[in-house]
Amino acid sequence: MSAATTPRLLVVDDEPDLRTLYELTLLREGYDVESAETVEEAWAALQSRRFQLLITDMRLPDGTGLDLLRRLEDAGRGEKGIVITAYGSAENAVEALKSGAYDYLTKPVDLRQFRAVVASALGRTPAPDGAPRAARPAEARHTLPARRALERMAGDSAALQQVRSLVGKVARSMAPVLVHGESGTGKELVARAIHELSPRHAMPFVAVNCGAIPESLLEAEFFGYRRGAFTGAVEDREGFFQAAQGGTLFLDEIGDLPLAMQSKLLRAVQERAVRPLGAPTEQAVNVRIVSATHKDLAVEVHAGRFRQDLFYRLNVIEIVVPPLRERLEDLPAIAAAVLERIAGDAGVSPPPVLSAEALAHLSRYAFPGNVRELENLLHRAVTLAGGSVVECRDLGLPEVAFADSAHLELDAPLCEPVRAATSEAPLPADLAAHLDQVEREILERALERHRYNRTAAGASLGLSLRQMRYRMARLGIGSGDD
Repeated sequence: MSAATTPRLLVVDDEPDLRTLYELTLLREGYDVESAETVEEAWAALQSRRFQLLITDMRLPDGTGLDLLRRLEDAGRGEKGIVITAYGSAENAVEALKSGAYDYLTKPVDLRQFRAVVASALGRTPAPDGAPRAARPAEARHTLPARRALERMAGDSAALQQVRSLVGKVARSMAPVLVHGESGTGKELVARAIHELSPRHAMPFVAVNCGAIPESLLEAEFFGYRRGAFTGAVEDREGFFQAAQGGTLFLDEIGDLPLAMQSKLLRAVQERAVRPLGAPTEQAVNVRIVSATHKDLAVEVHAGRFRQDLFYRLNVIEIVVPPLRERLEDLPAIAAAVLERIAGDAGVSPPPVLSAEALAHLSRYAFPGNVRELENLLHRAVTLAGGSVVECRDLGLPEVAFADSAHLELDAPLCEPVRAATSEAPLPADLAAHLDQVEREILERALERHRYNRTAAGASLGLSLRQMRYRMARLGIGSGDD
């Protein structure tokens, strides 16, 4: 590694033994290291030269590590910060992340974790002890995927611009993020954007629907297991935490986790280690947690259904994704993006477009299912249209759930909503086949919504797993793996 590319690090600690330990560890990793004992000494060093990373103890003789972070932010400096806090001081750790720290470590510092966190902050891939450290692609090399992540969040409304701004800010740190919004608003898209904009973009992004996993399997799915841990465990298997090593773990619908699992998750988040079922020791894990929920977790905490300490850990930064009905000005951009994606999947060019009447009609709809409902609606409309223009009659919107359109100035006339059944509608020639088709469409929609988890999809329709399997077999519906 040449001197021009060697990362320069500043270590700030008033305890000589600890400062020396950190310095030696970092020097062995090939970094250029300087040190300071106080806030003022560190600030003098920062003013005289540029560093890539600041590693500071929380408590210093003339202030705190947070004072340094605030000075860096006020000065518009680009150095990332890692704060070392006392053991068990969750409040200090959360405060450090809220103050802009990339990450934090607790005393006594585990040196393997110390090296991994430093490597992650510098965009390098940590390797096993004794192996050479490989640099990740430079920041500029992930500009394109980062731009794609934000472009998929279509629209220019003030609400969406605020979401984009928060995504850009939180992506630079390791702070846990809680994404809150109604079902179908695009919470996973926000989580993916955070991951793709972060230094972890080259590592795995693992998405987990917490509400779709049977309670008896939660621990095995999250933490993995060893061969022989239980009946049927014929081989070692890694869990979600291990699969996301070095990257981002997205916990969707975190509010659906049972209390017993919440306790185990809290320990994993605090200790940054997991113990697979049947394993004698814990494994260190290096993952960034992004959670999402449609529930009000503060209300869930008050009702005793969600642990307050876990909520405190996960809700360091909250991003609220607005429902589609509150940003209908984004509807044309979202619809165009969805139609382009539908055309791309089908190999059709140019993509179909909405007529002025169809777009005006959509603008009156309340979209209780948000962007996901719009996507399903446009998939169906494109199929019915059979041409390059989607007309009002192709939408098939019900009369219910329309938004108050008094404030909208629509140039095009609105078409009447298509009714599911009227006295003039033709009767089906084969009622049994017609009903089978209706049931098939409902089951396929439920399976798609729950990522082809048959248990969760069946439960959403009031069906047991056995009933779900029977209907899928009778109607010839695949499980998603076929």
